[in-house]
Amino acid sequence: MKALIYDKKSGVHLADRAKPQRKRDEALIRVLLAGICNTDLEITKGYMAFSGVLGHEFVGLVESAPRPQLVGRRVVGEINLACGNCEMCGRGMKAHCSRRRVLGISGKDGCFAEFLTLPVENLHLVPDAVSNECAVFTEPLAAALRILQQVPVTGLDKVAVLGDGKLGLLVAMALRDHLRGQRGAGSLLAAGRHRSKLSILKRLGIQTALAPLKAAGKFDIVIDCTGSAKGFEQALALTKPQGTLVLKSTVAGETTLNLAPVVINEIKIVGSRCGPFETALQALAGGEIDPRPLIEKTYRLSNGVKAIKHAAKQGAMKILLRVGR
Repeated sequence: MKALIYDKKSGVHLADRAKPQRKRDEALIRVLLAGICNTDLEITKGYMAFSGVLGHEFVGLVESAPRPQLVGRRVVGEINLACGNCEMCGRGMKAHCSRRRVLGISGKDGCFAEFLTLPVENLHLVPDAVSNECAVFTEPLAAALRILQQVPVTGLDKVAVLGDGKLGLLVAMALRDHLRGQRGAGSLLAAGRHRSKLSILKRLGIQTALAPLKAAGKFDIVIDCTGSAKGFEQALALTKPQGTLVLKSTVAGETTLNLAPVVINEIKIVGSRCGPFETALQALAGGEIDPRPLIEKTYRLSNGVKAIKHAAKQGAMKILLRVGR
């Protein structure tokens, strides 16, 4: 099969790989559509020291599985492959398994290939009402919705989303849907550096502003989706005393931070990662959230190197890879 691979010696390149063989508890999936996200780009800069097939956002067709009823069905898949035996798994926290592998990120070949394997327990059926172009956003939308599982957000809170990349836009959309109809629901502000991207949110009735924010005051909840090493510093400066700062960015490399304001202002910091796939699929099926305006261009897998370069351009929107029919 064809696969888009990253390794430190050769960088990103298209290569022939043996078709993966599924284990007894796994499904073999033919990839239809895959999405390039910032984490994939950070991996090409050394994040997680990963080598192998890139990619973790996908929708595909089950080719074979231990459950015959899955064969031929469209699926998306959770990215964490847990061991099932460690303390975290025993506590039901499989996303934090101490021995986990992560699709296209750590120890497990990803979805920028014609086929992949995943445990059946990781799979979610895609409702008929959800197109492939929407379904491919399930993983990042679930990550956006994770915030609402971790932090109580009400219409009385003053909330800022920093960053107008793909995840930042999805976070703003998810919060807008959550706050709709609540008292004071106009207190959500999304800030970024690109008027064209912010216009997507503005059309949904979300208040927007160009970064850096000036004279915006401070916020009860600040969500950092900047994808920048400086994002934490910017977000921290905008968080009220005893407020909450949510970190969504994963960035290669190290940065020096002054944590004194966290202590002095008693700020709660929340790391936020993977989220609820079923909730995301329900939102997509019901039309509450439509991510399709985020799509800038779709490439064939054969042009995957070009697609990665496009995705890495300043201000690029969502770039997809069309793999199967």
